[in-house]
Amino acid sequence: MATLELGFVLFPNLTQLDFTGPLQVMSRLPNSRVHIAAKTMEIVPSDCNLGLQPTVTFADAPQFDVLCVPGGFGVADALVDKETVDFIRRQGQGARYVTSVCTGAFLLGAAGLLQGKRATTHWGYTGILDHVGATYEAARVVKDGNVITAGGVTSGIDFGLTIVAEIAGAEVAEAVQLGLEYNPAPPFKSGHPSIAKPATLERVAGRYQENVEIYKQRLAEAAA
Repeated sequence: MATLELGFVLFPNLTQLDFTGPLQVMSRLPNSRVHIAAKTMEIVPSDCNLGLQPTVTFADAPQFDVLCVPGGFGVADALVDKETVDFIRRQGQGARYVTSVCTGAFLLGAAGLLQGKRATTHWGYTGILDHVGATYEAARVVKDGNVITAGGVTSGIDFGLTIVAEIAGAEVAEAVQLGLEYNPAPPFKSGHPSIAKPATLERVAGRYQENVEIYKQRLAEAAA
């Protein structure tokens, strides 16, 4: 059996858990090899001061079987970075699975890979998925053909297990989940707008309003 090539895309100021969550899960796929791709081999800063080391440049990356694009506040600048979007487009056209976590969906969209697809993203940005030709589906992980998208940040762990099950079967995914002791029992019921207190939602939602407008602008620029 050929080795499965797993590829993650890095860009400055991504949310590291969007990347490291699914990385931790998917790196346990049998007979697979992980590639962490960026424009150069320099350390890529995340949005929490954790530097991330690429293993391959865009120019030298092999064709990925699974393309995974994380999100984060750095997406706004990445949307108008031609080299990053072109790399995602090129890889997406040849990948067996095209995937994203959080607002990484908009980079797939800018690359033309979400047109006509059902998809999800971070709850603060679901209202503009139609700007990249996608239809929002309210789920933590959404699969439409070979395109698999995850909601915000921690959804990447659920997404990673979904990918493992898709490729290697449910028994393998269950074993990975147990090995990682992924048994979430959060101390508060505030992890999604549907269950958060109104005051909590009001406090947090405003953080994303300005970014939504920036995304609209950058997507328009990228399309032009």
